[in-house]
Amino acid sequence: MNWNIIKGNWKQLTGTVQSKWGELTDDEIDQVAGDRERLTGLIQERYGIAKDEAERQIDAFVAEYKSAA
Repeated sequence: MNWNIIKGNWKQLTGTVQSKWGELTDDEIDQVAGDRERLTGLIQERYGIAKDEAERQIDAFVAEYKSAA
């Protein structure tokens, strides 16, 4: 799935993002505004994980969104 679809639906997905990565604040999620790199960085920072792991989690999130759509 193209990340542009996620970016275009970001406002509708903020609740889902919050439930997936609960340590991110609402303000941080709003500031991400669908920017994948920014989301990756925040996940790395909050959860103390490597970039590869953060990207793997985001890929899994995209796959879940795709299967639900």
